[in-house]
Amino acid sequence: MAGGGSSLKSYLLVRTLLVIPTIFILLTLVFVLMRVAPGNPVSAALGGHVPQAVIQEISHRLGYDRPLYQQFGSYLWNLAHGDFGATITDKRQVSDIILVNGAATLELTLAAAIVALAVGIPIGLIAGRFRDRPIDAASRIFGIIMYAMPVFVLGLLAQIVFGSWLGWLPISDQASPMTSALMTTHTNLLLVDAVIDGDWDSFWDVLQHLVLPAGTLGLVFAGVFVRLVRINVIRTLKDDYIEAARARGIREQAVVYRHAFRNALVPVITVIGLEIALLMGGAVLTETTFNWPGIGHALYTYLQNRDYAAVQGIVIVFGLVVVFASLLVDILSALIDPRMRYQ
Repeated sequence: MAGGGSSLKSYLLVRTLLVIPTIFILLTLVFVLMRVAPGNPVSAALGGHVPQAVIQEISHRLGYDRPLYQQFGSYLWNLAHGDFGATITDKRQVSDIILVNGAATLELTLAAAIVALAVGIPIGLIAGRFRDRPIDAASRIFGIIMYAMPVFVLGLLAQIVFGSWLGWLPISDQASPMTSALMTTHTNLLLVDAVIDGDWDSFWDVLQHLVLPAGTLGLVFAGVFVRLVRINVIRTLKDDYIEAARARGIREQAVVYRHAFRNALVPVITVIGLEIALLMGGAVLTETTFNWPGIGHALYTYLQNRDYAAVQGIVIVFGLVVVFASLLVDILSALIDPRMRYQ
């Protein structure tokens, strides 16, 4: 037991320490890519319609006229103190974008993840349990279609069917204008804020606006979990300990759900961390399709405006989320599956 505990501590320490060079490489790549982009970032962001003297003044204020090594040093120093800088076009603090727009993205991503897991895992389990039967074929077709479907195409179809034709759900924005004007902000998570205030009318309004974008993004990624869970259930059902459990007379249902299913979920936990990067990437398209005021929508807007200062800060946030999510998945995998500690 002592050896196992020691190996776990060593594994967690190594994985945690690896975060440091990973973050440094990420920050360096973002800095370099933003600096090698052609043209003056200030001129590009302002559209080239301002006097050169103004462009030079803003460039000097932002430090773009200093040597690259000095810019890089200031860049790292500011990030270490939580300063992500300000946008060029509207002079908005990037940290404000992270708090406000990032909260909207977090709400969307969590809801989409719940949809993906709630749909993908049961369907994958059923498909693996009843392999080569009609229900398996239907599940596989569903998984393939969802996996291959561009999120914006599914989003547009959902808007047409459930918004325009049936009129069941709103097709854009995070809440109705009246709700947005009346709600009190506590956490920038509108559902949470509505619960805190006990405002159930606003909660229902926000929830209705969340259904289509979260459902769209979640269904696309449910295809990944259908295929992954199905394959792992089939593989697990062939293991020796499953055959031994059957030989002891344990009911098939108990064999599948208590033994095979639990072990088949270990790879799913690992993939969840990898899917976070894809979920956030998908959130950019989903937020644009549904006019959802998240960080992905902000990134799209600032990219259109060629505001490299804003793009740099937002991309760093995306990268940091993925890095720490991967670390969390490594920790959870090590706690669930002891074999991971020796890899």
